[in-house]
Amino acid sequence: QVQLVESGGGLVQAGGSLRLSCADSGRTFRTSDMAWFRQAPGKEREFVAGIGWSSTSTYYAESVKGRFTISRDNAKNTVYLQMNSLKPEDTAVYYCAHLPWYRAPNPDYWGQGTQVTVSS
Repeated sequence: QVQLVESGGGLVQAGGSLRLSCADSGRTFRTSDMAWFRQAPGKEREFVAGIGWSSTSTYYAESVKGRFTISRDNAKNTVYLQMNSLKPEDTAVYYCAHLPWYRAPNPDYWGQGTQVTVSS
């Protein structure tokens, strides 16, 4: 069974950076697409970034292109989200997600989330 644990959230000023990590205990990590989603208070959960099993393919929401970078280290069963040039509108709970197929819109496993707060 897949278990995802996020870390790295916190409080940062606008323009700052944070790096989120997600440790995956699943045995199929090396062949699984992974993604990050986020949810702000009063809003629907939205897709942020995704990465293919080979790590050669990545894709992003328009709102974070050029600022966020998703990566993975299969030897460590870990996926990362490097967030630069953070804006107050990036404030949300960020969730790591395991996808059942390439670019699947609906994850089959979720982490518990980590809070990211960007002050102005």
